[in-house]
Amino acid sequence: MKRSAAKYHRLFVSLFLFGAGLWGLSFVASQAQDAIASQNHGIILEVRGPIGPALSDYFVTELDKANAAGAHLVIVEMDTPGGLDTSMRDIIQAILASPAPVVTFVSPSGSRAASAGLYILVASHVAAMAPGTNTGSATPIELGGAPSPLPKPKDESDEDSAEEEAPADEAAEPGDDKIPALGNQDALRAKVINDAAAYIKSLAEMRGRNQDWVERAVREAESLPAKEALELNVIDLVATDISDLVAQLDGREVTLSSGETRTLSTTGLVLERVVPGWLTRFLSFISNPNVAFIFMSIGTTGIIIEMWNPGAIFPGTLGVVSLIIGLYSFQVLPVNWAGAALVGIGIVLVVAEAYTPSLGLLGLFGLVLFVAGSLLMFPSDTPGFTLSRSVVFSVAGVIALFLGVILFAVAETRHRGVTVGTEAMQGRSCVVADWDGGEGWVIIDGERWKARSDGLHEAGEKIQVIDVEGLVLVV
Repeated sequence: MKRSAAKYHRLFVSLFLFGAGLWGLSFVASQAQDAIASQNHGIILEVRGPIGPALSDYFVTELDKANAAGAHLVIVEMDTPGGLDTSMRDIIQAILASPAPVVTFVSPSGSRAASAGLYILVASHVAAMAPGTNTGSATPIELGGAPSPLPKPKDESDEDSAEEEAPADEAAEPGDDKIPALGNQDALRAKVINDAAAYIKSLAEMRGRNQDWVERAVREAESLPAKEALELNVIDLVATDISDLVAQLDGREVTLSSGETRTLSTTGLVLERVVPGWLTRFLSFISNPNVAFIFMSIGTTGIIIEMWNPGAIFPGTLGVVSLIIGLYSFQVLPVNWAGAALVGIGIVLVVAEAYTPSLGLLGLFGLVLFVAGSLLMFPSDTPGFTLSRSVVFSVAGVIALFLGVILFAVAETRHRGVTVGTEAMQGRSCVVADWDGGEGWVIIDGERWKARSDGLHEAGEKIQVIDVEGLVLVV
């Protein structure tokens, strides 16, 4: 018995050690496989269209996921006209802090990296463009459009001519020959441009790119095609497609945020494309000023209809939902709130015209305020965030039609004469329901009325009302 127990004990120990050994080997193999997979794994993100909050949220979230998964490389395919400064800076901050190298590739041919796109391109570890693409035009534009150009410093020839033209008894103040005083608007624009120029120069300095040209792209809105951008050291390489890009990246050295210099190895690199989800696409869609404007118009119209016809439910529900979507869009868009206030006042006046007819004066003034506010509500030149005038005037046309219906209804009411009270009953036709002697009952518009007359009438006979005495009709 003792030998049998010892035998089973040794067998149990052997099986346990064998199982533990297999588990250990599988664990080491899986870890090695994961390390190999992460080293040769990369993702492709897409930045297409105007850069706004929805797009920047998608970019930052997916870049964080890629870094958490240990991605070896992140490629950003870009085609953008520009976008909002805050969203652009969120993307750039994520790139600068990324442990994985970020390669921005302006692709396919015909694409562009304009305005905010140039900043992202310059901030990336590797900047690449496809043939037939361009980049530049990075002058910032604040609300209300671009003011007049800033005064430029005078050169020596200007000083000589100024001295000849100036009267001899006028002494020049110190510093007057350099830069003239700036007005409030020009001073604000100077601050915006100087800040943008310093920001993009710092990015170019960090990546070893052409600081002079990127500054000109900000101050003078210069733009370059792919080949010239490569020659001027604005980008690192030109590639025809993703495969060509990956091949050219092999062996290239990049400096990460930690200061570490990494040599890219793209042999056997497995790339996964991560496209924006439906929520990101929807939020990007409603963040378009034209869409937001239409939603706000539908919202206010639905609520007005519900106020006219309480209990209709559908117009009010549609109006509230549309209004909520429109207000969300306004929250993430660069809205000029003075213009938005004018639009709101205009809508209130149009509604007031419906309830207190003023021969169209209130409605017309409201329509004018609505159009003026709509044209001022969004920046006139911010890429991807401009409000189409055709949309504004189309909505204004619908409002004008609405006002026309109101005025027509008021005119019809005035031509219709008295419709209530004693005067409205005189001359009306009625039908005898029953009659006895000099009085009886008649029917007018389905209503049963007491009536009297000097004559005799029969049931079903058509007679006419000539007067009203209290609640009794004289027929």
